[in-house]
Amino acid sequence: MEAEHLKRLEAKEADHIPAILDEFNTKNADLLVFDSFRTDNQWHELWLAIFGILEEQRLSHLHTQCLNTVRILTRDEFSLQTNYIEQEVNTLLRLARIEASSLKLPATPDELKQQEREEPQLEPSKAQSEVIAEALKCLCNLVYQSSDCRRQCLRQHCLDAILKRVASSMRHPCALEYYDMKLLFLLTALEPAARSRLQIDLNGLTYMTKWLDDKLGEEVAGEEQLNIICELLKVMFNVTSAPDKSPNEYEIQSLHLTGVLRELLLRFGDMTTDKERAVVTHAINLLTNISGSCLTELTLRCSNAEEQAREQDKRQEKEKEKETQADAETGARAKPPQCCSQCYEKRNVRSLAVLLRYLRQSLAQQEAEASSHELLSPVLTVLVKCARSDRVMRHYLRQEILPPLRDVSQRPEIGQELRNHLCRFLTLPAMILRDLSAELLFVLCKEDVGRMIKYTGYGNAAGLFAKRGILDCRRVEGADYSSDSEDSDTEEYKQQQQGINPVLGCVEPRSKPNPLDEMSDEQKEYEAMQLVNLIEQLRQGGIVKPALIDKDGRPQPLEHILQLQEELPQQQLDQKRKT
Repeated sequence: MEAEHLKRLEAKEADHIPAILDEFNTKNADLLVFDSFRTDNQWHELWLAIFGILEEQRLSHLHTQCLNTVRILTRDEFSLQTNYIEQEVNTLLRLARIEASSLKLPATPDELKQQEREEPQLEPSKAQSEVIAEALKCLCNLVYQSSDCRRQCLRQHCLDAILKRVASSMRHPCALEYYDMKLLFLLTALEPAARSRLQIDLNGLTYMTKWLDDKLGEEVAGEEQLNIICELLKVMFNVTSAPDKSPNEYEIQSLHLTGVLRELLLRFGDMTTDKERAVVTHAINLLTNISGSCLTELTLRCSNAEEQAREQDKRQEKEKEKETQADAETGARAKPPQCCSQCYEKRNVRSLAVLLRYLRQSLAQQEAEASSHELLSPVLTVLVKCARSDRVMRHYLRQEILPPLRDVSQRPEIGQELRNHLCRFLTLPAMILRDLSAELLFVLCKEDVGRMIKYTGYGNAAGLFAKRGILDCRRVEGADYSSDSEDSDTEEYKQQQQGINPVLGCVEPRSKPNPLDEMSDEQKEYEAMQLVNLIEQLRQGGIVKPALIDKDGRPQPLEHILQLQEELPQQQLDQKRKT
């Protein structure tokens, strides 16, 4: 900036200020490197000149332009760290109307409404709302760049003021609400003290849940509203990432929050736009912080389930009376009518269908764009929690992910179904995704080792078995599942069952004859010893580590390969007992 222009700003010459600031803001709209501003202390002088104008009430019509300039200057982290800006931060808090308030934030939204009736607040004009939004933008930059600024905001109780504004019944422009949430997100993400205060002292989760519920109640949700919802969900994720409240109190809040998130998934579950998909993404991230016992709120008992049950009982009685021999031979039975489009065992599971739709879309996107595997971990985490927490949810997820097997000609990891994708993940080096996929499949199999081998193959599941100490296919102790069987083999599977290789999980094609069939016993013994010697050479070279399964079901390294022969009689005896 020219020295003459800077002097006019310092002199607060109202006639020249708009043109000077307009030229500066247009020229430096995308500026990120401020080396030229640090010579001759130009950054500091411009900073003080602008805030001098902001302190003048008679120049309030220029405040929006001035704040635009401040927003550009706040990108310079070095200057912010080397200059004392506490007074300027207070000015921005005042312009954003989130300075320390004498009114205490009520404990609940209902009490806030009562306070508003007793002490009504004036709604800001359009020009004032623009100033507030611009001031919030500046504060967002400062909070991101400076830890001192974050602590100053907390000392000035800006959390109280923001929460009071977003929870009030007064309507505000979308830009103002968006930057309120953006500032709240930055504070809770970068300052642990902000998360604790928002959750414990201000009961913020209750306020934000109520506000989210109100947002979902609006008929039209444009892109601006969806942006606000995304930021709100991000704030709630920060607050719930480390809950400090008592378990009972937090569970009550979580139950209500899960119910609101269910409605959100139902409304935006079609994910017709990128913004709707972003809303669902943030909702799933938030669900990862909620305990499994509260996730039962994702499914509701169908509204006319009881009436349906009574009609089904009457229908069954009539069927028994009218049953004919032809019906018995064909096995024809009328299916009970569904009480809604996504009814499963008298529960509405539409929200689970949205989660699975999101998982399928994420898998397709991950393959097409070679994106990070870690993007899938939140939805897998939620599905694992759902499967563990409720029998009906586990049944539905198992029906969708592990349907009865029919074609076992290909390996479990080959294909585009959900089971195929999850089986491929079992052998990934990415530990988080691998473990989540293994746990989801194992829970859907009710932690039954034999059933897990049936759907994934022993080779794919070996890592899980080794980690859990069940390589010897022993039964998992402490598994608490309902006794009703969900595993019914299809006729196609039964016909091929004898030819299935349990290690591969499919029927192994026999394209070549077995070379052992034409060998004598002496030749077989010779080849076996050759194999022993080769394995021993690999062991001595440190390439492989032969192992036995110890009493705990975990692999135990061998000192010599011939130790395998010592355990052979015991293994044969155990096999006879199993059969």
